[in-house]
Amino acid sequence: MSKATMFSALAEPNRLNMVELLRSGPLTVGAIAEQLELNQPQTSKHLRVLSDAGLVEVQPAANKRFYKLRPQSFQQINEWADSFRSMWEQKFDNLEAYLQQLQEQLAQEDEEQ
Repeated sequence: MSKATMFSALAEPNRLNMVELLRSGPLTVGAIAEQLELNQPQTSKHLRVLSDAGLVEVQPAANKRFYKLRPQSFQQINEWADSFRSMWEQKFDNLEAYLQQLQEQLAQEDEEQ
């Protein structure tokens, strides 16, 4: 599934809240609806979007359906975010080197005076 589809699914606050709930383990539609104070049809629609985006999967158990997170999808998001982290770490390293250089120049100017 594309990252754009995943991020689009997570952009809706109720769906993001559902993902947060599912971090602690699988839940039924009824349990999710109750905890988020949503009706079951609305909850089912949101879960369908999350499922279509590859973020959750369904585990049937007897006459219930449990939804759980798909860790692989979140690994893809993490890898995407890591590509930005390395860019920012390089920028911070450059800033640190520049600030160190400025401190050394200021210290040298103070010694000369």
